[in-house]
Amino acid sequence: MILRTLRLRSFRAHDETTLELRPKVNLLHGANGVGKTNVLEAIHYVCLTKSFAASNDRYVVRQNAPYLEVEGLFEGVRSTETRVRMVYVPSEGKKVFVNGAPLDRLTEIVGMLPVVVFSPEDHALTAEGPSERRRFLNNILSQARPVYMDDLMKYRRARKQRNEVLRQYKKRPSPPPEPLIEPWTEKIISIGSRVIHRRNAFLHTFREYLVDAYERIDAVAEEPTIEYDTIGGFADGTELEDIEETFRAELERKRDHEHQRGTTLVGPQRDELVFRLDDLEVRRYGSQGQHRTFAMALKLAQYLYLTDRLDTQPILLLDDAFGKLDARRTDVFLELLLSDVIGQSLITATRRAPFAHTIDFSRPMHRSMHVTRVDGAARVTPETHSEEGDTVNGGASGESDEADRQAAQSPATETQQT
Repeated sequence: MILRTLRLRSFRAHDETTLELRPKVNLLHGANGVGKTNVLEAIHYVCLTKSFAASNDRYVVRQNAPYLEVEGLFEGVRSTETRVRMVYVPSEGKKVFVNGAPLDRLTEIVGMLPVVVFSPEDHALTAEGPSERRRFLNNILSQARPVYMDDLMKYRRARKQRNEVLRQYKKRPSPPPEPLIEPWTEKIISIGSRVIHRRNAFLHTFREYLVDAYERIDAVAEEPTIEYDTIGGFADGTELEDIEETFRAELERKRDHEHQRGTTLVGPQRDELVFRLDDLEVRRYGSQGQHRTFAMALKLAQYLYLTDRLDTQPILLLDDAFGKLDARRTDVFLELLLSDVIGQSLITATRRAPFAHTIDFSRPMHRSMHVTRVDGAARVTPETHSEEGDTVNGGASGESDEADRQAAQSPATETQQT
């Protein structure tokens, strides 16, 4: 799958921006805070209807603008050219149009336009709490299997209703009566067991992709593994009926605790993924380098898995992903971007220079673009390169060189649940 053109209107720093993209490496470079990450965020919006950098859609609308709009023209989606437009009006919500026709549900777009993001925040995957790892798990499975996302949303709604019943009886001497809570209990058992069953089956397969990804980016002979910590500690291949039986028994065992706490204490919302290198638990004992490499391997494994599962290569978004990598890992990953393993990618960075020795931007399959601020709005200027790799037009050569010199004097640090 290839994103040919992208149009942003009133999106963060962008007032009105149109980009023509190339099928392999697309580099967006410029000073911090000019709007580079906004472009990647907009692609994520049009592919998955949400940001990877903001928790509230209102923060994404350009200041004083009544709405935002993102439109992308894609090739290779179900073997056709597909135009997707997403509009968000704060007072009305989001709407998605595919080739001019509105979608009945926003979730219909998820999985149609697969996307994988590398960012500095990936460190949270291995270093922070279980919710980060569940979010990662949900992102992959929702893109790969729409029925999983449907169950996940149904489970959240049913758990919310059950928690409301438990909350109402929290300070009462007796737990909720069975006729009141039992329907919601049965719903979370039925739906939650399907979520756990699919997670368990997925992780059995995903482990192989993780080993492959780790070997591609690290020369150290450490074996990465994932352990799925859920109710019952189910082995691979556990039947759905066995999960339901264990789920029901655990709810019964924690009935008094749920009454005291006023919330549901059993289910996939409490799942955890434990990452190890050989016998070392990465979260507790991994070095900074091991954390960084493991997180990169997870995202690369996600890319490889979605490619196989969906029979198309996702768009790869790399937001300041090379800032903390050593030279060897940087070179290894850039070679991957140029190989057939990876399709289209978009990179943000403060400087063009670190990429120039590996990526020939004079070739028609790649493009570099200089991002600046003009009159308070982001401007993206495509650059044309000679065969020797020099920037020869686009009005950005001198500005780019100056940005490179300034960036070299300061760190490149642009960053932005069930």
